[in-house]
Amino acid sequence: MEFPIFVIPLFVLLLIWYLTFSATRLDRLHQRVETSWANLDAILQRRASLALELTHFPETDPAANLLLTSAAHHARAADISVRSEAESALTTALILLRQEGWLVEKYPEIFEELDQLTERLRVGIALHLEAVSAARARRTKPIYRVFRLAGKAPLPVKYAFEDESLVEAQR
Repeated sequence: MEFPIFVIPLFVLLLIWYLTFSATRLDRLHQRVETSWANLDAILQRRASLALELTHFPETDPAANLLLTSAAHHARAADISVRSEAESALTTALILLRQEGWLVEKYPEIFEELDQLTERLRVGIALHLEAVSAARARRTKPIYRVFRLAGKAPLPVKYAFEDESLVEAQR
């Protein structure tokens, strides 16, 4: 019995199709990570701008005003390497400001929007973490490493403030 000659090209074509499909899937996962990060970044930028709005109220304590202004500006302009610390500082400053109950009663619309942003932040963080873990899990498979299907794309990362924000926002 002779080995059919069309089996080898068929196997090569199937292997090429599988590698192409796998690379496309990984590319989509990386795009999902980037999209989720862009969404999360927009929410964080809005939160920082809302914090800056809070500093314009004349009733705010000057020390709290200075702390909140500094934290908000630092969070908005922070480089990615120090973003976690800046967002954590802003979260802490917002929690301290929220503890002043009279301010919450006087400006409920701002704090209501801040609560909505906190909920959106929770969802955005969950989506980002899920996308990062899916991309990382896919990249650890041997087929992706052997054939270098990730190309030159950096490994998706999870930021420290994502864990802290979930805990802080639930208070």
